[in-house]
Amino acid sequence: MKLRRLFAIVGFLTTSLIYCQDKQISLEGIWSGSFRTEGMQALHSMKNGKQYSVLNFDRQNRTATIDIYDYKTLEKVKTLVSSADISEIQGFFDYSFSDDESKVILTTNSKPVFRRSTLGEFYIYDIASKKVTKVSDDLVQEPTLSPDGTKIAYGFGNNLYVKDLVSGLVEQITSDGIKNKIINGITDWVYEEEFSFVRAFDWNADSNQIAFIRFDEAEVPEFSMDVFGSDLYQTQQVFKYPKAGEANSNVSLHLYDINSKKLQQLKVDKAYEDFYIPRLEWTKDANVLSVQYMNRHQDELDLWMINTKSKSSSLVLAEKDKAYIDVTFNLTFLKDNSFIWTSEKDGYNHIYHYAKDGKLINQVTNGNWEVTNYYGFNKKENAIYYQSVENGSINRDVYSIKLNGKNKKRLTKTDGTNNASFSADFTYFINTHSSATTPQEYTLNSSKSGAVVKSIKDNDKLAQKVGTYITSKKEFSTINVNGNDLNMWMIKPANFDAGKEYPLFMYQYSGPGSQQVANRWNGTNDYWYQMLAQQGYIVACVDGRGTGFKGADFKKVTQNELGKYELEDQIEAAKKLGALPYIDKTRIGIWGWSYGGFMSSNALFKGNDVFKMAIAVAPVTSWRFYDTIYTERYMTTPQENSSGYDENSPINHVDKLEGDFLLIHGSGDDNVHLQNTMRMVEALIQADKQFEWMVYPDKNHGIYGGNTRLHLYKKMTNFINKTLGDKLKKNDKKEKEPSKIKG
Repeated sequence: MKLRRLFAIVGFLTTSLIYCQDKQISLEGIWSGSFRTEGMQALHSMKNGKQYSVLNFDRQNRTATIDIYDYKTLEKVKTLVSSADISEIQGFFDYSFSDDESKVILTTNSKPVFRRSTLGEFYIYDIASKKVTKVSDDLVQEPTLSPDGTKIAYGFGNNLYVKDLVSGLVEQITSDGIKNKIINGITDWVYEEEFSFVRAFDWNADSNQIAFIRFDEAEVPEFSMDVFGSDLYQTQQVFKYPKAGEANSNVSLHLYDINSKKLQQLKVDKAYEDFYIPRLEWTKDANVLSVQYMNRHQDELDLWMINTKSKSSSLVLAEKDKAYIDVTFNLTFLKDNSFIWTSEKDGYNHIYHYAKDGKLINQVTNGNWEVTNYYGFNKKENAIYYQSVENGSINRDVYSIKLNGKNKKRLTKTDGTNNASFSADFTYFINTHSSATTPQEYTLNSSKSGAVVKSIKDNDKLAQKVGTYITSKKEFSTINVNGNDLNMWMIKPANFDAGKEYPLFMYQYSGPGSQQVANRWNGTNDYWYQMLAQQGYIVACVDGRGTGFKGADFKKVTQNELGKYELEDQIEAAKKLGALPYIDKTRIGIWGWSYGGFMSSNALFKGNDVFKMAIAVAPVTSWRFYDTIYTERYMTTPQENSSGYDENSPINHVDKLEGDFLLIHGSGDDNVHLQNTMRMVEALIQADKQFEWMVYPDKNHGIYGGNTRLHLYKKMTNFINKTLGDKLKKNDKKEKEPSKIKG
């Protein structure tokens, strides 16, 4: 370890006497960007396995470059593309290669549609000829080059188009696309949000067929939001949003043949009703398409192989679960069309190897721990690379293992969160490591031994800067609550005195499969917690039942009862922490965002004898208001489970409010609609309960833009100080009974 890194970390772990003792973190400092980490943007491993590309920006000259670096030396080899050399564009901020790396798609302008989707202006740069071709004069979606680099497909106006890059001709391959009715090849709102993908079309290996999903939204109810803007009259955004129990899009699978110009529907040998198609992907065989079908309850998942030449289909894998099945991106086809698959079927998420007909070859990984990422298969070494929590559920490490499940190696040696990006030939991987005390650092590692070859980029300057501020160690431990050892972290004031009493401010998210207690660099919120600690608060976070990476039973215990067991754990954890001699049990607060806001609201209402205050940001206040895919995955439909919906929704417990409550929402939240907060406000008013609230005009679920985040965190900080900080300036040394809590 370099001396300067050791010095920086020690400076963060303890209040260093070398530096000024009175340097306090401020909200203005946090939101000025001065604590921002540096990274490697748009990292891409070149097919030769010897080089990688990165997107760099020269702020002074206002140019963007795609630069090529050598893995072995880490030296820059060349600039592949520079915006300064392309007269047709002023700059670009993202890029992607064709499969053969002969062309690059440059993103020059974009505007968001929803969380993951954008409309953009794109250019294709031919590396050999340096020719630049604009994809379309319109703003389009998801431009994707064919594997041979001769064509590009994209979505526009709810239809699909293909442009021939040799002739320049554009072909419209669907014509029935209509806003809020029919979408071809681009996902609808709920698929985008809950199945995490936007591009619902895919090229086959021979570049002569495109498979896509068609969404018929005609029966899906519409949701509308006022957009206030700056004009004299507000406008409305109207889109299809299926709330729990309501109609989803009718989806169908289609195929377009580039040569014959024929468009046809593809069907499988099973009749499905009210189903999802959450994934489609061509296999290594140019005539075999893999498609995943899922029932509405999401407890059954079928993997189909469709032969587009013979028009036949075969069901190769069918999984069932007593609760639900998570859809992943881990399906990977090997050269012989056998495939890698991850599943929780033995109680933990593990890697499986199947033959192309679905016959299980072997379970590659096993144990009472979770695989958290699959990186790829190295044919030369017959090895699989993956990430897991085998070294403790709050850590992440990179491993290699033979395809037969033998010779497992832990490739990363430093505790914390490690994430790998492998070279195309799997000789090296670039490891991104961070921990609660160390900001992101990038190193080149050997894929055989895991040994660090060279340091690429670190954030030592940031670590040293943080070391000049008064900070406290984030202490990881476990707390036994309701029969479970739950992961917890705690931040105490740097001048902590066990003889004093401190107010406790708890944070949680608590959603199914989530994790907030993790050994990683958390950035903005952690700086805020450090600031609060130095103002005299103890800040803590507990991951209760329902959170992830501790096995399927622990995660899925909340099935059909979202907000029940998670809430019991937060209340009991607060009671146990409140019994500590240095915590004032009369001043315990809790906050959260989204699912965490749902939980913090419930905690204040149902735990009114424990929590003095709560802040709920963009909360779900009734699961009846949220979307089908997410809500029904965990709750089934409200028609089937009305008690599960209503008994655990905070909107139905406002009469129990006794403490201080701050409710915050963005009026432009397309995800958790403002409706949640407005209905909660009305319920509170009718229950004659006083509270505070804030609506940020036109802000989405992230509530950001301009000065917004600074304003938001100032409002929350002021509320905390007003409701929990009333005795901070007093030297309260009230004696309390010793606690039996451990950790």
